[in-house]
Amino acid sequence: MTSGPAPANAVPAGAEQSLRRTLLGPGYLRLLALCALLGVPIALACFFFVGLQHRFQHWVWTSLPEAAGYDAPPWWWPLPALVLAGLILAPIVTRMPGGGGHLPVNGLGGAPVGPRALPGAALAALATLPLGVVLGPEAPLMAVGSGLALLAVRRAGAAGDPRASAILATAGSTAAISTILGGPVPAAVLVIEGAGLGGAHLAALLLPCLLASAAGALVFTGFGEWTGLRIGALALQDVPPGANPDAGDFLWGVPTAALIAVLITLCRGLGHRTGSWTRHHTAVRTVACATAVGVCLAAYALITGRSPAEAALSGQAALAQLAAHPHAWSVGALVALVACKGLAWGIALGSLRGGPIFPAVLLGTATAMACSGLPGFGVTPALALGISAAAAAVTGLPLASAVLAVLLVGGEAYDQMPLIVTASVVAFVVTQLVRRTEPDAADGPGPGG
Repeated sequence: MTSGPAPANAVPAGAEQSLRRTLLGPGYLRLLALCALLGVPIALACFFFVGLQHRFQHWVWTSLPEAAGYDAPPWWWPLPALVLAGLILAPIVTRMPGGGGHLPVNGLGGAPVGPRALPGAALAALATLPLGVVLGPEAPLMAVGSGLALLAVRRAGAAGDPRASAILATAGSTAAISTILGGPVPAAVLVIEGAGLGGAHLAALLLPCLLASAAGALVFTGFGEWTGLRIGALALQDVPPGANPDAGDFLWGVPTAALIAVLITLCRGLGHRTGSWTRHHTAVRTVACATAVGVCLAAYALITGRSPAEAALSGQAALAQLAAHPHAWSVGALVALVACKGLAWGIALGSLRGGPIFPAVLLGTATAMACSGLPGFGVTPALALGISAAAAAVTGLPLASAVLAVLLVGGEAYDQMPLIVTASVVAFVVTQLVRRTEPDAADGPGPGG
């Protein structure tokens, strides 16, 4: 008597035994223990890194304008701030090892940042992001995590094992980025989807990442409560109440997700062209690009009469404000925010240093909110799909983007999950279709790319 076909999810006996040998081997168990231990110092380093960055940011955009007699930063405030950012960044990019980190237009992927390149990446982020550079802290944090992990490997005398070094570097990066993505789960999903792994390879990489990021998140949260420092995690404390998405939400939501994908892809295309332009005469052109970013931010303030801080920086604070008070922006102000911040972000992607995800999420959310006045299109569905579509477009990781949107929207996400997933898939597909016509379309997306 012949047996029926094996279940689709059946694991071959040989693969299961191989996985068991890997997980129970003494070398792997020591690796897990080391990852758990590494999560603590990496989280502490990231805590003070982000806390210091936010102190600088508050001083530049709140304390200093008030000391100068302004209730809010005047329209011209970004101009000297971004010129200074360019002047600081130019020698870091051209003279320090590692060039201050990789270009954000290339995503979050690429080789881990080693200990030698770590000072340049940390200095570039701490010295320029608080000045209004339209980029996020996620890439510098991953650099801190991987650099510290590789440094620990060298100190422990284990640098001769390239596989262990790669796993530890990935675990360090995951522990670092989990501190601002709401915990270990979204960071681990990002690693899974970005690595494109399966089977035993997936489990062998996922467990160290989960363990390191969980330990790091615990320490990160505890230090935040103990010190009272603001750490600026990507979180939405207040979102508008919602209901089950109906036909109108899907009718407007699908083309809105496609529009977000096109806008994000166009900005990335500008980033690639800017990156090509800054390969020559890098120092001078880096300052020129930083100045152009400042002009875009000043233009937003002039057009809308609002604070230029809304268009500057990574967009974390503006995203929280937009979610809590969605009607405080007119449609014209939202369109101006998308246009000016999108142009600034595109320029920064190819010339400055930082992470690409956070500003993209704000751009997608602002685009969706501008469309939420359409008949039958709710504010909460627009918020949810804007986050999901933008994240999928900029990262190329639809599952991780949907998970991030669910965690950010919080209790209202349960009803919005069908729309969140749909928006993520639509944005991913549209992004691939648009990028296929571009010279860089052949490049692998990788995490964040």
